[in-house]
Amino acid sequence: MASYLILTPPGATDRSEVSDRYRDGTRFIRDGFSWKAFVFPALWMLYHRLWLHAVAAILLQGLALELMRQPGFFAAGVAILLGVHVLAALEGRHALSQRLIDRGWKMENLVSTHDLATAEEIHFSEIEQEPRQDIHSKNWDISPNNSNTSHPGPHFGLLGYDGGR
Repeated sequence: MASYLILTPPGATDRSEVSDRYRDGTRFIRDGFSWKAFVFPALWMLYHRLWLHAVAAILLQGLALELMRQPGFFAAGVAILLGVHVLAALEGRHALSQRLIDRGWKMENLVSTHDLATAEEIHFSEIEQEPRQDIHSKNWDISPNNSNTSHPGPHFGLLGYDGGR
């Protein structure tokens, strides 16, 4: 099952006012391995306007090809080349979503489903319902309610655990 990160552009209308599903420019970015980015990492990054990532990939690929030509460094060149391809395939979509968020896009939702059509259906069916409350950690009220005075406040992984049984 795949996860789709749903981003809306800056200045988009409120979710409850959107009637046409594509009018607001919503982007669905699948989280997972990208075969296109694996086969053509630099071209994939250029297509998605990840300029610095593409330049880094081109430089590393050139370095790897030059190492492969040198006697005794073939394995190192192959390792660098394979590393660039795997890194682009695994982290390319994250870099794309982060670039959009840095440019003011808002992370609207995260949907886990088998395909894009179902993710669109789930997301846009929620628009007609009442908007959900923002669930980011800045809105969580975690007050220290434990009696352990040596470590006041919440503990890593065990919120409010005071050590007793």
